[in-house]
Amino acid sequence: MSTARVARRIAAGAAYGGGSIGLLGAAAVGVLLAEVQLAKRLVGGGVAPVPPSADGRYGVAFAGPAEPLRFGLLGDSTAAGQGVRRAGQTPGALLASGLAAVSERPVDLRNVALPGARSDDLERQVSLLLSDPSRTPDVCVIMIGANDVTHRMPATQSVRCLTAAVRRLRTAGAEVVVGTCPDLGTIEPVYQPLRWLARRVSRQLAAAQTIGAVEQGGRTVSLGDLLGPEFEANPRELFGPDNYHPSAEGYATASMAVLPTLCAVLGLWPESDRLDGARREDMLPVAKAASQAAKEAGTEVTGARAPWALLKHRRRRRLPASTEPHPHPHPEADGSTRLERRPGTDTDSSPRRA
Repeated sequence: MSTARVARRIAAGAAYGGGSIGLLGAAAVGVLLAEVQLAKRLVGGGVAPVPPSADGRYGVAFAGPAEPLRFGLLGDSTAAGQGVRRAGQTPGALLASGLAAVSERPVDLRNVALPGARSDDLERQVSLLLSDPSRTPDVCVIMIGANDVTHRMPATQSVRCLTAAVRRLRTAGAEVVVGTCPDLGTIEPVYQPLRWLARRVSRQLAAAQTIGAVEQGGRTVSLGDLLGPEFEANPRELFGPDNYHPSAEGYATASMAVLPTLCAVLGLWPESDRLDGARREDMLPVAKAASQAAKEAGTEVTGARAPWALLKHRRRRRLPASTEPHPHPHPEADGSTRLERRPGTDTDSSPRRA
């Protein structure tokens, strides 16, 4: 069965209360569990440090009469930034500082992501963000799904929880961008057939997440193999010390793929209704767009006239050869991003925040 059809069945089950729809057959689960035991001996051989807190105000140099943008981050260890030691290396700090640079306004970041969280923890995280009506976020990024796969959470339940979270945030007035389930087949110590199975179920869940989020008015960005062939080509650079969580360079790569959509949803990024055929952009049925996006990391899906969606491939630049851990994003005229070292900073500098 195609990824699009599986994703549509999962999303429909989540929306209409259907039975649990699994991502693997019974025979495949037996093989998967055997391989998982081997992988567990190899993955996580190091210890991922506790993610540093990056909450605070970014872009203080842009302080003025305009109110700061309120930015919320939800999800699992990837959203929390587990695997790095400095706050400025986390996705929250990178996205907040990038958003401040593009908007030329301060950005207040509040990160409620929890390492190890599954999608059923999103209800609690959303409640934390919405607990104070005066601090309701203007925009939120959700990064979730990997633990749903590894803990065999029913896909319909996973998507139902995500859909409910997006709906609550949208009802509260926040824009929402979802970084869909990453490709667990890129984890270096995982061997075949687990690698193939992990890739398959990750893509199916990512596609179903896309359908659910877009139908609630959110946008999605495929995290896939954490955004590009460079992840598989340079695993020692883009994975952290535990061989599972991204390194500083890996988080920077992921953040630079999410940033254009984050800015676009707030009307800050150059956009055009014209689809670029050279980038394989298209208007497709939502399920087909979701399936295509799951296959190619960095792909954005945004709702159009139901049941259609826009599939966009926003241009990305490869990370520079430098190991600079705190890239400073700049918008290009075509809506792409480039990474630039701030004048007068060294490799230990972090995004400016109060």
